[in-house]
Amino acid sequence: MWRATKLNESYAICDSYPAVWAVPKAASDDFLRRVAQFRSRCRLPVLSWMNPRTQATITRCSQPLVGVSGKRNSDDEAYLSFIMEANAQSDKLTIMDARPSANAIANKAKGGGYESEDAYKNVEINFLDIHNIHVMRESLRKVKEACFPTTDDSKWQTAIDNTLWLKHIRCILAGAVRIVDKVETMSTSVVVHCSDGWDRTAQLTALSMLLLDPHYRTVRGFEVLIEKEWLSFGHKFQQRIGHGDNKHSDADRSPVFLQFIDSVWQVSQQFNNAFEFNEHFLITIVDHLYSCRFGTFLCNTEAERVAEDLKHKTTSLWTHINSSLDQYLNPLFPSFTHGAELVLRPIASVRSVRLWKGLYCRWNPGLCAPQHGCQRTRELLSKQDQLFKLVNELRLKSNNRSNSMQTTTRLASPMH
Repeated sequence: MWRATKLNESYAICDSYPAVWAVPKAASDDFLRRVAQFRSRCRLPVLSWMNPRTQATITRCSQPLVGVSGKRNSDDEAYLSFIMEANAQSDKLTIMDARPSANAIANKAKGGGYESEDAYKNVEINFLDIHNIHVMRESLRKVKEACFPTTDDSKWQTAIDNTLWLKHIRCILAGAVRIVDKVETMSTSVVVHCSDGWDRTAQLTALSMLLLDPHYRTVRGFEVLIEKEWLSFGHKFQQRIGHGDNKHSDADRSPVFLQFIDSVWQVSQQFNNAFEFNEHFLITIVDHLYSCRFGTFLCNTEAERVAEDLKHKTTSLWTHINSSLDQYLNPLFPSFTHGAELVLRPIASVRSVRLWKGLYCRWNPGLCAPQHGCQRTRELLSKQDQLFKLVNELRLKSNNRSNSMQTTTRLASPMH
């Protein structure tokens, strides 16, 4: 029901998309070209993840170009039907629009907007109320002011509440949980988009895939998840982080990827044995998001990284991490995965979301615990290794003793 296409191999159709897409078999390459013209930045719906059991899918894209007049496009409408029909388990399709409904409506004045349930048959649209990059940038600024360089105990909780940071994280978590419920429980395919499909969309697709698929909760699986949903699909790391730009008030800067990593940390606190990696792994990724030491987060798109030949001119962060893997491993993660919980459903409430002090407060000695979490993890891993060695030694002694007793028994047996 799905096929791979190299239609974008030269990045001519969509310069912010990867070279290879997975699309419904029913859609020809010429048809895809027409569909792309009705989506913002030509970011048409393409496959992110498929449930191997039900064939329900998560696809991602940008907003349709309906405008204030409510324009329709028969190719775009047919294409969403192809996505729905590729899943035999359901006759409906759910669109998760990451934006507040008011923002989606306002985008019509700029030529964008959202899908009409009247125009798109058997489609249900949900708005997830995640705010834009400007709101998130201001929220993080308030977090910084609350955590560093000084804090007032009497005003601490009020200061954190006023940042609205935890409220924003909760909205991202809640959106991902809704996607998981549709795909896993209802066996319904989901299309995810925001305005341009490279910020909030990436947060939702990546986080929902992490909850649905245990592979992405391993070290190498998580690295693949970032490469696929963030890097190849054109999250604008250079603009959002401000690499090589000293204009610190630049309106394009925003902690979109940081919010995703924070959301992953929140889930790991609710399911502490479901992740192969530890907190130190996540903090290392955040640190090198800003360091420019590695080529992983440089540039805005796959096309730019290919043009700059970053694969050969720089070192990957993943090479660095994988060369010293032990310090990034979670000692509570089981060495065998058979029977492990496949799908995670975190509680997405304000009561369950908390400030990540290990990241935001680590340079404030009054707020951060004296012993860093990664040090405790290394101690536990060392203890685990010692216990494994002891178990192996005892097994060896037990086997030797058993073999010795069998030999003695045979020697003592009467000869016939």
